[in-house]
Amino acid sequence: MDLKSALIVGAGTGLSASLARVFARNGLQVALASRNPDKLAALADEIAAVTFACDATEAEEVAALFEVVVATMGVPDIVVYNASGRARGPITGLEPDAVAGAIAVSAFGGFLVAQQAARLMLPRGSGVIMFTGASASVKGYAQSSSFAMGKFALRGLAQSLARELSPQGIHIAHFVIDGGIRSAARPDPNDRPDSTLDPDDIAQAYWHVANQPRSAWTWEVELRPWVERF
Repeated sequence: MDLKSALIVGAGTGLSASLARVFARNGLQVALASRNPDKLAALADEIAAVTFACDATEAEEVAALFEVVVATMGVPDIVVYNASGRARGPITGLEPDAVAGAIAVSAFGGFLVAQQAARLMLPRGSGVIMFTGASASVKGYAQSSSFAMGKFALRGLAQSLARELSPQGIHIAHFVIDGGIRSAARPDPNDRPDSTLDPDDIAQAYWHVANQPRSAWTWEVELRPWVERF
């Protein structure tokens, strides 16, 4: 498949920025969607990307996002869902509305985005839809019930879609990011080099999966630093 364009939903300055740079460096036109696209201005200028405002938990906004993306650059060849929500705390103290909101961002938004992407990709029989998971996709940690519920649901969505859509030419991939992602605010300790995941290295894994031949597709990848326990 000749990849020409990508849409990242839930874009920010961390992993999303690394993904956007990898896509742009390989010649793709990139669209970035976020609740607050103003924070993406510098990145958009750097890689000549277009930005859009979208709350991924609202069906009407997601539908409108895909309409404007298609009008701007055509049907995206790659769609990445990178949003997540979390309400941390003991089960006895969590606010139900906050938990519902966190699950909506982590999982329901992924459904809405995948639904719109699939409707566009199926008629041509090609495309890549990728979901960003976490350690919580497979391990429910204490005081992190909302994140676990959301990420477990997103993984289930990805697995279901892989079984449904792969035979129709749509490559579905879920990435379990099992460890902390390195950033300026979260550098590696001096005595533990490479103990966090470099977002640029994660992005290279996404790019590799997006380019896999269909005779050997991956539906799920686990990525963790060499010293991470699992």
